[in-house]
Amino acid sequence: MSLVDLSLKGFVDEVASSSPAPGGGSVAAYAGSQGYALIAMVCRLTVGREKYRAAEEELMSLMLTAEKKKESLLSLVDEDTQGFYGVMEAIGLPKGTEEEKTARKKALEAATIQAAEIPLKTARLCLEGLREVPNLLEKGNPNALSDMGVAALMLESGLEGALYNIQINAQGLKTQDIAQQLRAAATQMREEGVNLTSKIREWVLKSLN
Repeated sequence: MSLVDLSLKGFVDEVASSSPAPGGGSVAAYAGSQGYALIAMVCRLTVGREKYRAAEEELMSLMLTAEKKKESLLSLVDEDTQGFYGVMEAIGLPKGTEEEKTARKKALEAATIQAAEIPLKTARLCLEGLREVPNLLEKGNPNALSDMGVAALMLESGLEGALYNIQINAQGLKTQDIAQQLRAAATQMREEGVNLTSKIREWVLKSLN
């Protein structure tokens, strides 16, 4: 079953079920996809209007990019859940003999690394989206100001949610150099994300007053 093919209610109900997946990682990817959807919408509300002719080519390019990245994040909704099940499958491997224990340990480490790399993709895509919002605020249709603000909120949620998932998977790793690389990447992305969202929020609120 593809989560992306569910209705909105179906997806929310699946998240609310007793199953541990889909969980926060899939929800984070979905939040990011909504952020890009709003960016694409704002671009469409801007291009083709004489008043914004100077930015038309730039925003048309952004619209196409936003559509592609929206789809990439939707794919990560399913991918994140599959990554979780990969870890569960490794945990369920037999461990009766020393050989089985060794094989299980290797499989679990590999599955956990893969599970961490999926939200890493989500985080990078959400951060890339946040980087686009200040320019969109400057050149986009101001009638869609609140939509730009919500786009940033969705991308912020997707970013932070993905970073949580990177960090919790890093906790389960035995390969400390990989765990440290993941933590360092999370810290760097969080710092940039906080700075961007602070500036965006200030811009939006100032423009609304």
